[in-house]
Amino acid sequence: MGFAKEFKDFAMRGNVVDLAVGVIIGAAFGKIVSSLVEDILTPAILTPALKAANLTNLSELVVPGTAIKYGNFISQVISFIIIALALFMIIRLINRFKKKEEAAPATPPAPTKEEVLLAEIRDILARKSA
Repeated sequence: MGFAKEFKDFAMRGNVVDLAVGVIIGAAFGKIVSSLVEDILTPAILTPALKAANLTNLSELVVPGTAIKYGNFISQVISFIIIALALFMIIRLINRFKKKEEAAPATPPAPTKEEVLLAEIRDILARKSA
C-alpha cells in the first residue's frame, strides 16, 4: 500500500476527524468563555474590589514593587472554573442520553436455523419417550 493511501486512510479515520472537530470547537468555545470571563463576569464580580483599590483594570492588580500580576491569575482561575463547569454540564447531558439508550431493552435475536432444527428434534424425542 502506498504512502499516500496509508496517510489518507489514517487522516480520514473517524477518531482523527472527531479529534479535529473537537479541537476546532474547543478553540471557539475557549474564545467564548474568555470573553464571558473577561468582559462580563470579572468586571461584575471584581468591580467593587477594583474600586476599593482605585483601579480600573484587573491587570493592574500587582504585588507592589514586583512584576507579579495576580489580577491576571484571578482572571485565569475564574476562566478555568467556568470552562470546567461548562464541560461538566455537557458531559453530564451526554451521559444522560447514553443511559436512556442503554435502558431501552434490546430485542432478542431470532433463532438460527440450527436452533430451530434442534428444537424440533428435541420435541420429537420428547414425544417418543413419553
